[in-house]
Amino acid sequence: MKVIVIGAGWAGCAAGISAKKAGAEVEIFEKTDMVLGLGNVGGIMRNNGRFTATEELIALGGGDLFNITDNNSRHKNINFPGHEHAWLYDVNKIEPKVKSYLESLNIKVNLIKRVIDVRKTKNKIEGIYLSDGTFVGGDVFVETTGSTGPMGNCLRYGNGCSMCILRCPSFGPRVSISSRAGVDDLQGEREDGSLGAFSGSCKLAKDSLSEEIVNELNCKGVVVLKIPTEDINLDKLKLKVCQQYALKEFAENVVLLDTGHAKLMTTFYPLEKLRKIKGLENAKFIDPYAGGKGNSIRYLSVAPRTDDMKVKGIDNLFCAGEKGGLFVGHTEAICTGSLAGHNAVRYSHCMPMLILPREIAIGDIITYANYMMLSNEGRKKRYTFAGAIYFERMKKEGLYTTDVDAIKNKINKLKLSDILNKKLA
Repeated sequence: MKVIVIGAGWAGCAAGISAKKAGAEVEIFEKTDMVLGLGNVGGIMRNNGRFTATEELIALGGGDLFNITDNNSRHKNINFPGHEHAWLYDVNKIEPKVKSYLESLNIKVNLIKRVIDVRKTKNKIEGIYLSDGTFVGGDVFVETTGSTGPMGNCLRYGNGCSMCILRCPSFGPRVSISSRAGVDDLQGEREDGSLGAFSGSCKLAKDSLSEEIVNELNCKGVVVLKIPTEDINLDKLKLKVCQQYALKEFAENVVLLDTGHAKLMTTFYPLEKLRKIKGLENAKFIDPYAGGKGNSIRYLSVAPRTDDMKVKGIDNLFCAGEKGGLFVGHTEAICTGSLAGHNAVRYSHCMPMLILPREIAIGDIITYANYMMLSNEGRKKRYTFAGAIYFERMKKEGLYTTDVDAIKNKINKLKLSDILNKKLA
């Protein structure tokens, strides 16, 4: 039984791992020359409710990727505005570690292999077509292509191609596999009703910052610098995909996090204004390269799905990450990807799908985000364990805890302990 995963971001890697552990032959196809996609410029783990979700997935048997990020963290249990107990993994080290782990499981990772179309009979996909014309057959498919790009979207809904880590001009545009299969994708909106949202952070070269800032970043993991009053722009918060960071503090301050580079917690920042801030006089953007003007645009291609992560209308297509909802973050991608890959194998063996119960945060966010996508207002929200509307819900519903033993006990009582670690075939 062969599972094909399209996209090698955090969601695709997680889907591949869970499908492999469940007993499938797995191939991952990625259009660029690296796995992890936006995970190569991310780095924030375990902050706020993500701690709970991380420990839930570990208890469910899907903690492989969290073990890698934990072991490659530069800082643990740091706090910054609106966020507590965050861990920051090193974006310069994480990608080779994950790729090596995938290969150690005998998962075939195909890089610079862009999927552009599908062959299907009625409601079932038979295989995929690559940009070079190659056809690859499979039994079940998991789409984790994300929702960033292609360049046309960044031009139409943003400030142009920002030259981000996805490098569409070199590796080609993202293609929606669900759309190619005949499914009408959904789109996220902004407050004013316009489509899409800007990626929420940039990367600065550490060597371009002052010695004092670099030392503080290396020591504490976070630096907060006041923005000159005349440059404060509260309206820019509305553009962010990361609503958990759309706080007043992020408009009034420059917040830097140490993820190997200096992670700048804003969508973009005019370089001339950035260099007015003490210690940033020589600051240089390294992702996106046009971070002084814009950033990549996301949430323009979300597949309608059921709570087992299966795409509606196609029998053997599953989805995860941003493709599976208006989710924000690596943790959210890993959680949804793990479920999608596992259920892909269940589908192949005509087994009942695994739908995670709402008594745990992972199950609740999957169901809640799906329900919210049905309304115009819900499509203007983003769903993350780390903040905004969903973290508030977590706290209200008693789903947020940092008590690891309590999390393990709850998963055990639900008879779900290690379920993602068991071979099904």
